Amino acid sequence: MNTKATILLGALLSAGTLLAQAPDANQTPSVNATQSEQAQTGNSQRTIDPAKQAAHLGKKLGLSSDQVSQITPILADRQQQIRSLRANTNLSGRDRHAKAKSIFEDSKSKIEAVLNDTQKQQYEQMLADRRAHRNHRQA
Repeated sequence: MNTKATILLGALLSAGTLLAQAPDANQTPSVNATQSEQAQTGNSQRTIDPAKQAAHLGKKLGLSSDQVSQITPILADRQQQIRSLRANTNLSGRDRHAKAKSIFEDSKSKIEAVLNDTQKQQYEQMLADRRAHRNHRQA
């Protein structure tokens, strides 16, 4: 897997953990920008395009163009919900984490509803591999 694909996959699959963390009140918004955005662009003002995320999943899972077009709005909706969550300063860290987890689980379920059984297995394996890689880096 090339480096760019690895970074994109990592950003996509680890965004839940990164976004679930409560922002530090002493940090500026540019410091609070997600690590996935920074890793992708080097610029905290830009975000990962949901269409590019869907296209990447399409390549990795062998999706049809119809499946990619169905997944794109799911990813866009998830991105918007996470942005709104991050902007909400009224939530505790625990509540923010729980809500982020719920948003990502919901989008995962919606994505899996578009996939066939083989693609679902591949998607689950991608997520498991990403979690293992992330946990290994944190250790």
